[in-house]
Amino acid sequence: MTTTDESLVIGLVSISDRASSGVYQDQGVPALEAWFTAALASPWRMETRLIPDEQPVIEQTLIELCDRAGCHLVLTTGGTGPAPRDLTPEATLAVAHKVMPGFGEQMRQISLHYVPTAILSRQVGVIRGRSLILNLPGQPKSIRETLEGVKDADGRPVVHGIFAAVPYCIDLIGGPYVETVDAVVKAFRPKSALRQKLGG
Repeated sequence: MTTTDESLVIGLVSISDRASSGVYQDQGVPALEAWFTAALASPWRMETRLIPDEQPVIEQTLIELCDRAGCHLVLTTGGTGPAPRDLTPEATLAVAHKVMPGFGEQMRQISLHYVPTAILSRQVGVIRGRSLILNLPGQPKSIRETLEGVKDADGRPVVHGIFAAVPYCIDLIGGPYVETVDAVVKAFRPKSALRQKLGG
């Protein structure tokens, strides 16, 4: 079913009552689009959604992106804190077939290098069918840090960003082979799973 030239389909979901009602401009989806434009070396396209913090709406959106739009990867921004309206993790877990706890653990580990309130974040990672769903922070700076990790002055990773593991995860659940721009984030795969570089 999967072909080597299949494009990665990414669902980008910004979850915000105020942004979805037009009170302010959404920043999450544009930040993610810019990051993927810089980070991916293989073909991709995106499906974007801007929705309110309503658990049934979040669940329906995630199901639609995974089951009908055919997204291999779905990223949400916003709604992961302890406030009463923060329901993104609950909605994500409700549609999950498998929970991938390492993603949430690593996101908090990265964020703790910058702010002590990182422990208040409840981000989760799950698999639904052939789709990987990840909850990201809402702020563009935090989104980039979470995906790329903590780097030293020479640009070497001190704490790996979560995206280093995403391409191999997508391989394992039957998605397309995704290559990254190493200067932004280097995808990690076991040697047995590596293919020749695009154009190489």
